[in-house]
Amino acid sequence: MNMMENAIRIKELSDRIFPEVVEWRRHIHQNPELSFQERETAAFVARKLMGWGIPCRQGIGGFGVTAQIGPESGPTIALRADMDALPIQERNEVPYCSKNEGVMHACGHDVHTSSLLGTAWILKQIEEELSGRVILVFQPAEEKLPGGASLMLRDGLFGTRMPDAIFAQHVHPSLEVGKVGFRAGPYMASADELYITVKGRGGHGALPHDCIDPVSMTAQLITALQQLVSRYADPLTPSVLTIGKIASEGGATNVIPNVVHLEGTFRTLDDEWREEAHKRMTHMAKGLIEGQGGACEFKIVKGYPALHNDIRLTEQAIAGARQYLGEENVVNLDQRMTAEDFAWFAREMPGCFYRLGTGNTQRSLNSPVHTDTFDVDEECLRTSIGLMAWLTINNLENKRQMKRE
Repeated sequence: MNMMENAIRIKELSDRIFPEVVEWRRHIHQNPELSFQERETAAFVARKLMGWGIPCRQGIGGFGVTAQIGPESGPTIALRADMDALPIQERNEVPYCSKNEGVMHACGHDVHTSSLLGTAWILKQIEEELSGRVILVFQPAEEKLPGGASLMLRDGLFGTRMPDAIFAQHVHPSLEVGKVGFRAGPYMASADELYITVKGRGGHGALPHDCIDPVSMTAQLITALQQLVSRYADPLTPSVLTIGKIASEGGATNVIPNVVHLEGTFRTLDDEWREEAHKRMTHMAKGLIEGQGGACEFKIVKGYPALHNDIRLTEQAIAGARQYLGEENVVNLDQRMTAEDFAWFAREMPGCFYRLGTGNTQRSLNSPVHTDTFDVDEECLRTSIGLMAWLTINNLENKRQMKRE
């Protein structure tokens, strides 16, 4: 079967399973589960896979599920979807609105999971024609450190035989439905959490000379940390340092507190600068606070690494997407300072993380992810299931031919 015939067949299979994928997405959306709590979502996935004769393993890295389609011989391609939801109260007035108070699929993981199920069904229909093995990875806990990807890898997700490549997709509400976006090379930032405690000596607000004011020191510290990025980072190296939370123990209009707590995030695309910045910010904070008579505790929780899309794999995927969707429906993406634990997979094997257009401005379906009104144009599911199947069979065939040569 030639390339054009393959594309037509994949699209026909996508159209056939599309109504069911919509139902699965709505079921998952109605029943969201937080990170490390995806028990029922994982059970739903496993039931679907086993119902199609696809044996699976459960309980990997928490509630992770993995399955295999295709022969043991030949190259191996992994496909990943995340399953967890966010602690957000949904405000959408739709029939499939979340039933779980304070929990919502506000980042599209319901789309990712239902899409990979649809892709699995398509690949199962053409299993005898596959040029290699496909590993399905339904991952828990993308939204919370240390991230389900690292935990699944730690649990021996792939055994002793790593895949030759791994793909994942992510909803993108600012991109119109029917389109997809790619970026080769460095794409998303590392993400580290900052927890800082500034200790002074409290007292009456009218007598600051009798105190060691942690609020005043905290204000100076925030400014100094911002200068760390603007004065020490290479201007060509993207970096972000944000303090998102400040809270004192005590304090009032006329009371200086003893302690102030800060929480924030540090992000960059450069691993070497990341390590240097950690040392600099810790040294700067302690020196500034201790120099004024206070004390400073500075804790850095290292999060996800920067996500680098393999250049060759991504360029092949771009070419494949243009063949399947048309050149006008494939766009180039800008770098982002958001983070993704798919980066752990991309460090172990060539990876390609691309964006799925889910927006529809005419229907006002363009709320950003992580908001209480986020929703998608479900036509995106037709695109998502077919394109991932198409990229998989093309990549398997390309790798098989390369090994022959």
